Amino acid sequence: QVQLVESGGGLVQAGGSLRLSCAASGRTFSTYAMGWFRQAPGKEREFVAAISWSGGSTYYADSVKGRFTISRDNAKNTVSLQMNSLKPEDTAVYYCAADRRPLTMLLHGRTPEYEYWGQGTQVTVSS
Repeated sequence: QVQLVESGGGLVQAGGSLRLSCAASGRTFSTYAMGWFRQAPGKEREFVAAISWSGGSTYYADSVKGRFTISRDNAKNTVSLQMNSLKPEDTAVYYCAADRRPLTMLLHGRTPEYEYWGQGTQVTVSS
């Protein structure tokens, strides 16, 4: 069982930056693939980024590639999402997710079928 708690959301102007963090409970965090998803009002939840258990593989949605960076610290049981050059269309609730399966079984992290989810943190980008 893994519990996930996101933090770091807030209000930022377009062009600004935010760093989201996801703290995970449990001693087996280092064996989980991790992902970030987001959901804007009236829209479906969409994939943002994913990272393998070792941190050696990362995947990004085309809409955030080059602006967002996912990373993890297995010693601290955390995964982060550094978001730069934010745009109003990045406004959404951002969710952290974890799964025991490797990313290759999760469509390189893109499927929403992760085992565990956090409660989400709101990111609002003003124009």
